[in-house]
Amino acid sequence: MTRSYRYVGPQHIAHAVAGHSAGHPIQSVTDLERWIQQTRQQPNQRGLIVATFIIAEDGVLYLADRYSEHVACAGGSAVRSAGEMSFAAGEDGWEAREVSNQSTGYCPEPASWQAVVAALADIPLPHPDRFTQAYLFRCCPACHQLNLVKEDIFVCAICDAELPTEWNCEAGEEAGTSG
Repeated sequence: MTRSYRYVGPQHIAHAVAGHSAGHPIQSVTDLERWIQQTRQQPNQRGLIVATFIIAEDGVLYLADRYSEHVACAGGSAVRSAGEMSFAAGEDGWEAREVSNQSTGYCPEPASWQAVVAALADIPLPHPDRFTQAYLFRCCPACHQLNLVKEDIFVCAICDAELPTEWNCEAGEEAGTSG
């Protein structure tokens, strides 16, 4: 079972989207098609429909417009994974072509891929065998700022303190970290 991730991003964002409805649950290809149609999603220049996604604690995939906040898509709840997902019509129907864990509000680990795979398998929807872009997030123990770890260099971009190698982003929420 995968970890649950609480929202650790800026509280002003969570408050601003508190009244918004959560994302759309996607439990079948028909649900995906309905969401694309009802929300008038348009393919980008590469022919992909890009969406904000979360995997809820019950394992269900939820989608929202790409420019939506993950915390709004989740209705403020904890998630098993979050990021961006791109869809395209393949030879045999819809498929998830690209999936990332890009969410500075939840900072999910690459290991959250397990929750994504399970949700996509339940639909069922063809998908890549891993995150096509995976990010590592760490909270600086010295200055409490959220960091995106690049090139496996675990050093804070703000204060040059050493970052932990183990995921610690929930500590950021308690320290008032902004994402």
